[in-house]
Amino acid sequence: MRDSNMLKWLWLSLLTVILDQGSKLAISSSMQLYQSIQIMPYFNLTYVHNTGAAFSFLSEAGGWQRWFFAGLALVISAVIAVWLARLKPRETLLAVALSLILGGAIGNLIDRLAYGYVIDFLDVYYQTWHWPAFNIADSAITLGVILMLVESFGFWKPEDASKKLDPEKHSEE
Repeated sequence: MRDSNMLKWLWLSLLTVILDQGSKLAISSSMQLYQSIQIMPYFNLTYVHNTGAAFSFLSEAGGWQRWFFAGLALVISAVIAVWLARLKPRETLLAVALSLILGGAIGNLIDRLAYGYVIDFLDVYYQTWHWPAFNIADSAITLGVILMLVESFGFWKPEDASKKLDPEKHSEE
């Protein structure tokens, strides 16, 4: 049987879903739709509904996109879960990345299935230019993708780190 101990990182997916859904519940229960609260210069909490995908892509498509994106999230989540189960113990950074992406995908999937849209509320801006509003699930997905890129370009090699920590142990290699 394949060593599937990398599934231990699913706690990170669960934490992502809990933080995402808790923050969305707090925003939707305490703010009016389109209400904006300045937190600091260049950052607001702005409550919006996103019926599209990232950056409101296809938000005006007429409703079919809800089920398309929900189905896509289910397929991607299943693929990521299998991928995570097949990782080797030394592939920790990739496990963390996949767990963040999985948690984010599930967090937004819950919104799509429950409401037909995703609750977004993090609003970063400069003067009159606003980045499209996003949420904790989107942030987890983005961080996960960045970590995957770091890992795929070889910027993180745990075996190199262990050699630096104890060069005597690895001198005969």
